[in-house]
Amino acid sequence: MTENLKYWLGFSMVPGIGPVRFGQLEKTFKTLEAAWQAETSDLRGAGLEDGIVRNIVQTRAKIDLDNEWAKLDKFGIRLINWHDSTYPARLKQIHDKPAVLFINGKLEPEDELCVSVVGARQPTIYGRQVAEEMSYTLASAHITVVSGLARGIDSIAHSAALSAGGRTLAVVGSGLDNIYPSENTSLARRIAENGAVISEYPPGTRPRPENFPRRNRILSGLCLGVLVVEAGESSGALITAQLAVEHNREVFAIPGSILSPGSAGTNKLIQDGAKLVRNVSDILEELNITSTTPHQMKLKAVLPETPAEAALFKHLGAEPVHVDELCRVSGLPAGDVGATLAMMELKGMVKQIGAMNFALARETPRRYTLSID
Repeated sequence: MTENLKYWLGFSMVPGIGPVRFGQLEKTFKTLEAAWQAETSDLRGAGLEDGIVRNIVQTRAKIDLDNEWAKLDKFGIRLINWHDSTYPARLKQIHDKPAVLFINGKLEPEDELCVSVVGARQPTIYGRQVAEEMSYTLASAHITVVSGLARGIDSIAHSAALSAGGRTLAVVGSGLDNIYPSENTSLARRIAENGAVISEYPPGTRPRPENFPRRNRILSGLCLGVLVVEAGESSGALITAQLAVEHNREVFAIPGSILSPGSAGTNKLIQDGAKLVRNVSDILEELNITSTTPHQMKLKAVLPETPAEAALFKHLGAEPVHVDELCRVSGLPAGDVGATLAMMELKGMVKQIGAMNFALARETPRRYTLSID
């Protein structure tokens, strides 16, 4: 254990201690160890408010730092501070960078080449399909996909990046022992094996509502740009987009129907100057990321093996088709259509998008070799 780091852990557990006060303590006491052991009068002399001083005194009295550090080991969590060589360089540029990061998994140098993919928690079929296609293609192009592990677009983005064999980072608004939503616990484990789950909150922190807008600055600060896939007028994804502007990051948005409430936010972003995105190439071009080989999405080389598969295959494409429509155009009984689609999905020929809507599965045959101009 790095002895000094346990004091950073201790102060991260004090209510009201954020980046500004971490800096204040470090500037006054030179080390967080000295600050942790400081007398009450010295803490006040450092310019801390009485309420914060009380919080420090109370926290010091009720926790054992060695026991708290042991909890990190128990959960496989690594703590780094803003002096650590592995602290993300781009995140360090923002004015309110987190003083500490708790990490389950591993940050790699290639994660500096990353894009945040965010959006609605209840996406439409269109939003789900676009999030999957964009995230899969970004990950296939060796771009790390960053998102917030929330329901909807976030979960789809992480899962698609993993399906592509790429890396993905999840930034959460709780302690890493309190994954929210709980149904994403297994997804978080998979992310930690192929990237990292990140939080500025120590273990034991519950997922409070006020934590999530704050974590959005990390989603923005880590990345070259933020892609908003689908968002209503009051979506939290728009907070991330606004923070991206403040952090001098690129903002990308997927256009949608003017009749869809779920696209009102993204369409407004485009109206206000966000880059309209039709495909991943639009993102790569805007970020001055080039590939040395052509990149094309094409259908998997899996041919129909039965007359029923052939009948359905010719009516499927990139756009999702409802199973009822497939029954109508193929002339096959509903039972045969359902069984055949299930088999085709197992073979990787089709994918289900939303409730009973199917499209042909796609794959990326080549990976990008990337360079930054």
